[in-house]
Amino acid sequence: MNRPILIGITGGTGSGKSTVAQAIFNSLPKENILIIEQDSYYKDQSHLNFNERTKTNYDHPLAFDNDLFIEHLRSLMNKNTIEKPIYDFEKHNRKETTIRVESRDIIIVEGIMILEDERIRDLLDIKIFVDTDSDVRVIRRILRDITDRGRTLESVIDQYLTTVRPAHLQFIEPSKRYADIIIPEGGYNKVAIDLMVTKVKSIVSEKQNK
Repeated sequence: MNRPILIGITGGTGSGKSTVAQAIFNSLPKENILIIEQDSYYKDQSHLNFNERTKTNYDHPLAFDNDLFIEHLRSLMNKNTIEKPIYDFEKHNRKETTIRVESRDIIIVEGIMILEDERIRDLLDIKIFVDTDSDVRVIRRILRDITDRGRTLESVIDQYLTTVRPAHLQFIEPSKRYADIIIPEGGYNKVAIDLMVTKVKSIVSEKQNK
């Protein structure tokens, strides 16, 4: 079929899935590939005040607006343009502005819960699970949330123990069984990343030669 190829990349928080996704993205001309992050599709919480929004469990499947996420993925598969939401993690809510995204030959779908939802799994042509030790993942999460999301060390640790770790064991780790490819040690596994890059390049070449 002459439609975009969807590559799903998942794994626990801090696993290195974004590094893998970016490596594949950087291997091709920008007119051939794009990344859609599930993190952009956290539910709109405008009906809640700030204190209520801070209690959101971002590590549960119900935190995501998967209906909109799937609608947008299908639109991109049909080569249509979408208006991708932008999520503000400091305000715990979507921004009013969106980003216009045009379809490409290769669409990387990246997020912690993309293999948990059967509807998303069924759309993916290649499913990748990035498998990294929990101690490495928690350190990466601490650094990210403090640096990029304005969090305190205490709040990050508390969130990890109360929601992140339980959600990983309940939802993310079991979804590994749906993966076509498991990449150990996240962004440090250059051999696995190079193999995926080679595969993606061959897909693009095949599509262009049809």
